[in-house]
Amino acid sequence: MYFPYFITYMSIGFLISLVVLLWSLNTGQFKDQQRARFIPLEAVDTSEPVRASRWARVETIALFTFVCLGLGASAAVVTFALIKAG
Repeated sequence: MYFPYFITYMSIGFLISLVVLLWSLNTGQFKDQQRARFIPLEAVDTSEPVRASRWARVETIALFTFVCLGLGASAAVVTFALIKAG
């Protein structure tokens, strides 16, 4: 009865997760795993913070938009299922 909606919802979630994983692999998020365990032991850097580039701001806004769309889709699926059930 609700299986097509559930399968579609899960497929979209899987595709979004796959896109995020490929993006993280492409941008080098997992390159230096050996350094990660020593980060808490490094001295605190007191230099000025680096200003985010325009691309970083656009990327952040896009990711926030995708999160909001995903939460909205989740709410829509739950609302639709509750309306159809009752």
